Amino acid sequence: MRRYFKQALKQSMWCFVGAMVAVSSTTASAQNFDVILENKKMIEKLKVGPKDWPQWAGSPFRNNVCEGTNVPTAWDVETGDGIKWSMPLGSETYGNPVVANGKVYVGTNNGNGYAARYPNKIDLGCLVCFNEADGKFLWQHSNEKLPTGRVHDWPNQGICAAPLVDGDRLWYVTSRGEVVCLDTEGFLDGENDGVVQDEITAIKPDQKALVNEKIEADVVWRIDMMKQLKVSQHNMCSCSVTAWDDYLLVNTGNGVDEGHKELPQPAAASFMVCKRSTGEVLWTDNSPGDNVLHGQWSSPACGVLGGVAQAIYGGGDGWLYSFALEGENGKAKLLWKFDCNPKDSIYMLNKATRNHLIATPVIYDGMVYVAVGEDPEHGEGQGHLWCIDPTKRGDVSPSLVFNAKDEKTPIAPKRLQALVAKDGDLERPNPNSAAVWHYVGSDPKVFETTMHRTCGTVAIKNDLLFVADFSGVFHCVDAKTGKAHWTYDMLAASWASPLIVNDKVYIGDEDGDIAVFEVSYKEQTEPLAEINMGSAVYTTPVFANETLYIANRNRIFAIAEGAKSEPADE
Repeated sequence: MRRYFKQALKQSMWCFVGAMVAVSSTTASAQNFDVILENKKMIEKLKVGPKDWPQWAGSPFRNNVCEGTNVPTAWDVETGDGIKWSMPLGSETYGNPVVANGKVYVGTNNGNGYAARYPNKIDLGCLVCFNEADGKFLWQHSNEKLPTGRVHDWPNQGICAAPLVDGDRLWYVTSRGEVVCLDTEGFLDGENDGVVQDEITAIKPDQKALVNEKIEADVVWRIDMMKQLKVSQHNMCSCSVTAWDDYLLVNTGNGVDEGHKELPQPAAASFMVCKRSTGEVLWTDNSPGDNVLHGQWSSPACGVLGGVAQAIYGGGDGWLYSFALEGENGKAKLLWKFDCNPKDSIYMLNKATRNHLIATPVIYDGMVYVAVGEDPEHGEGQGHLWCIDPTKRGDVSPSLVFNAKDEKTPIAPKRLQALVAKDGDLERPNPNSAAVWHYVGSDPKVFETTMHRTCGTVAIKNDLLFVADFSGVFHCVDAKTGKAHWTYDMLAASWASPLIVNDKVYIGDEDGDIAVFEVSYKEQTEPLAEINMGSAVYTTPVFANETLYIANRNRIFAIAEGAKSEPADE
């Protein structure tokens, strides 16, 4: 199956690209930053195996890069060649796999009905836990649908977030707008851990006879963001949390109403930091306020940048925000904010040129990288990929907007359009800009060389940045200069992010293909390999303990060199 048509792009290119770095790395041979070592240091801080992948993109830096041996580049889901094991998931799967301490976790819906008390005709959000060695189902955390319906909890989407694992504890954001801490052993250890003690006793009477306690999740603590923080998520919550020491970072998902016009809770938190040990909320931020365009589905990053621990998250208003991780007197302390959209871009349903952020910001060699995107149901459009210097402070956007009546005081951000020329608004370069470079494609007049909207997060190694846009164009960009090395049209939409293992980069698409490319600046007109997974791949591949994990729409596969299993029974 290939794309039936390509949407013609008729949007004009924004010419202001910010300050460009003078350093050239066209051969990408310097390799002056060891991303493998940095990720390893972060993983070693957790009580997990040295080759585990304990959270989305591996570490708080969110750079999906690792190393391994016997990394597979050929397998066949129909014959079972190269397949160590596979297990059914729900009917829709958007949660990226996480592998830690002998277990594999993935978010999905209830299309398979692992728990007898919830037949597969009952719609749930499910976090499913499998045994890493053989794929045996162990337990699941079941989330009943919110009574308010699709405005808060879209049908059949399931759990769209990935968990964070440290020792025998796991944290994730549910489809009900809750942040939960779970015991990774579930009730298999015969213990009921934490302050939440009613997991079994609160089960509905008509389900009691079908309960198997061994496969139920053991909840340690819970934060209901809708009740405690007055959040009103739009369609779903999809934040994959991260942590730094005892600080747990969460994008709350606060968004617009069903009509996409108003925010039911404009004063509610957009971002939260709590103690992962207890669930105590330390500080919150609502900087996007009532400027949220749609939903808030980005995941945070964290790192020490310029000597300061920074909590970085993508707001639903299209701005990237950085805060001092510790906060200040129980409140958020803003370090910098960056508008990722052209000032004259406009937000309109299905016609927007202004976007928000779905991708996760990535920290690499002291810089922050992020691209803009939109709900895939709202179509394709022009994208913007940025490299940002996180050592500056205040409003570090590329430009500022003033009104002709007062050219000394910048205009406050506006929701639908920051620069309205007919109102006398003027755009001026920002002398405090943190824009290192801005990428819109090598030639935005040509589909195959345009950076479109993306749900994808970048992955960077040896100063080579890889990202797939939603229109299906895969980009290789110089991370130091923003210069495009090459692009490849996958001829199918991509919701995923790349995985780099050793000298190979993997990317999935909506046709179900996993394309494998060389990590190289040299132009690649075809992938090294292209393997079909049997159904659409919306998730990102994960490599841990010499095994590649890929979740397609309704099944998870553990793939290893020399493995052989029975063909998947769909």
